Amino acid sequence: MPKDSNLYTELQIKINPEIEDIVSEFCFENLPCEGVILAEETYKDLEMVSTTEGILKVFLTSKPSDLEVILNNQRLLLKSRGLSDEELGSWDFVVSDKPNEDWSRKWKEKWDITRVTDRIVIVPDWLEYSPKKDEIVIRLEPGCAFGTGTHQTTQLCMKAIEEYMNKGAKVADIGMGSGILAICAKKFGASYVYGCDNDETVIDVARENALKNDVECIFELNTADKISMKFDFVLANILHNVLAEIMSDLKNIMNNNAIMVLSGILDEKKSVVYNAIKKCNFELIKETHQDQWVAIIVRRVD
Repeated sequence: MPKDSNLYTELQIKINPEIEDIVSEFCFENLPCEGVILAEETYKDLEMVSTTEGILKVFLTSKPSDLEVILNNQRLLLKSRGLSDEELGSWDFVVSDKPNEDWSRKWKEKWDITRVTDRIVIVPDWLEYSPKKDEIVIRLEPGCAFGTGTHQTTQLCMKAIEEYMNKGAKVADIGMGSGILAICAKKFGASYVYGCDNDETVIDVARENALKNDVECIFELNTADKISMKFDFVLANILHNVLAEIMSDLKNIMNNNAIMVLSGILDEKKSVVYNAIKKCNFELIKETHQDQWVAIIVRRVD
């Protein structure tokens, strides 16, 4: 029997809220997903009385027949990459049909303008915003790929761009997702920006976001070990274990005295990244924090 066109399928997954962006990205890439809600909060008399934090709501146009297998396989994949059961959450899920008119309105209601620093502002594409003097405004369609500007790891990288990237730098964004960091670097005066990802579905998304922001970036399907160019400033916002695995490849694409920002690192996992940094003889510039997340800024010194 065909599905009622006035209904959509709502998938609710119990996860650790610390990995909500990772799971959201997975849903957009592997499910017939049109939107997500990360958390809903209810307030009374200016105090929060309830929250759905830890439950990711995913809006589907249809329910895959093998949904349980897909979710289990992805959880096992993340676990094989070093995330513990506690870091992942249970991934228990429920599926239900909801009125179709409701989801798109509710999804957009949950996104607002995000101020990362005094200068950096992320604006959902459907909202009006008049920038103040010297502000760097980045327009995105949130939820399209990893990197919406709301996650701590993305914000740590953007703050590092503002503080450490020299104007005119040649920049690489490894695992660029939505392209938000590459766009930010270009708007801060990078002369050339290259972004790559091993997921072909995000390439067009990143290119569209660059067009929305009227900046020129080169985005392609690639990995760090296959890049022949060298850069003055490198961004790598990836899981801690992947950073450790590719650290020598990242070093190979850096000019001498180039700076690199490593993010996507939970505080309790940073030792894994530091061990790889030590093996590559990087000079530590600074470690920055936002909630439980860490960014590590290093310099290549030969």
